[in-house]
Amino acid sequence: MDNQEYNSIVSFIWGIADDCLRDVYVRGKYRDVILPMTVIRRLDAMLEETKPAVLEMKKQLDAAKIDNQWPALCNAAGQAFCNASPFLLKDLTSRGKKQTLEADFKAYLDGFSPNVQEILDKFKFRDQIRTMVDADILGSVIDKFTSADINLSPNPVYKDAEKTIVKLPGLDNHGMGTIFEELIRRFNEENNEEAGEHWTPRDVVELMADLAMIPVEDKIKDASYSCYDGACGTGGMLTVAQDRLLKTAARRGKNVSIHLFGQEINPETYAICKADMLLKGDGEEAEHIAYGSTLSLDANPSRQFDFMLSNPPYGKSWKTDADKMGGKSEILDTRFNAYLSGGEELKMIPRTSDGQLLFLLNNVSKMKTDTELGSRIIEVHNGSSLFTGDAGSGESNARRYLIERDLVEAIIALPDNMFYNTGIGTYIWVLSNKKEERRKGKI
Repeated sequence: MDNQEYNSIVSFIWGIADDCLRDVYVRGKYRDVILPMTVIRRLDAMLEETKPAVLEMKKQLDAAKIDNQWPALCNAAGQAFCNASPFLLKDLTSRGKKQTLEADFKAYLDGFSPNVQEILDKFKFRDQIRTMVDADILGSVIDKFTSADINLSPNPVYKDAEKTIVKLPGLDNHGMGTIFEELIRRFNEENNEEAGEHWTPRDVVELMADLAMIPVEDKIKDASYSCYDGACGTGGMLTVAQDRLLKTAARRGKNVSIHLFGQEINPETYAICKADMLLKGDGEEAEHIAYGSTLSLDANPSRQFDFMLSNPPYGKSWKTDADKMGGKSEILDTRFNAYLSGGEELKMIPRTSDGQLLFLLNNVSKMKTDTELGSRIIEVHNGSSLFTGDAGSGESNARRYLIERDLVEAIIALPDNMFYNTGIGTYIWVLSNKKEERRKGKI
């Protein structure tokens, strides 16, 4: 699928907001309906072919009085998720009164498996149903998303019965992820928000993936690898890193697998990330995406990873996290406090107005030491991580710690205006604990 087709789908979905939600929602609230409905329609399209098998399996399980039906139903669906309601989304468009539609739509949503229920809950989508019903727009929204003019299915739509002439191409998982990202970017732009909180330019992400993989491609073996992002947003960075590793391995004739791990504090973007993982067909990967603050509630305290890529928030207060950890002066978390070789304690706690260095230290704490590859960290920061803090401050101590352990391989200045709605300077930090011999002791 080319860019024109992607843009056509995004424009169509964007048009649903203007056509159906205007005068009911303020423009800043369009996303509360459009983003979850996009996810729901994609899930629905993925489940359409196997719906009869799921309903037949449910009938058998009900007859046998089996309580935990979800594993069998998901297996029948051929996905890591399923919907056990009697409806497909398109079935609801032909149903009459709005009260009937409301009940049926709620039953349809309730029919999703628990992993999808969590996504819907994080979107707070059920809160929107009454608003749409009262304004009599729920049916119109469903009609638009199930229109023959848009295809969110992985399967193509044909013009002819023989299936020789494609009307609308199928949409693969990468393409669906791209559409999610573009919708979020547009909504943030519309609301004059900081899109960089959710979206890193694709060129930057691809560069980061190359910096992670290319220097060590000759060390890639037939093995399983892991990739982690502690500020994962919609998961785009994880997806690109996965793609890069698989292509690098294939080019060198290696058979690898990669497991993705992430954590995200924003409920909406967490929901999209988890949905994206589910749509890739691996429920285990979706379970590796955690909700909550990486700083005060690390979901992976004992895990170590081969590759870590991240774009943490810049200039964001982490005072709430500091309070949860006992107050800035009382933080004992070993991720952010260290001892040098001579026994000197090094407190690396930055000012509470900017916590981005803590994300870097969090990644350092998860580096592997017992493999030939070690770990590689690729992380985007603004200039604060380089220049803020006098000698002896938390920021300065963090930089000292990283340099004295010879972890910093390179710091790359990016062009100005790379990130939406800000012209600040940004830098890619490249860290490795298994530097090449020629690069040891150098940055």
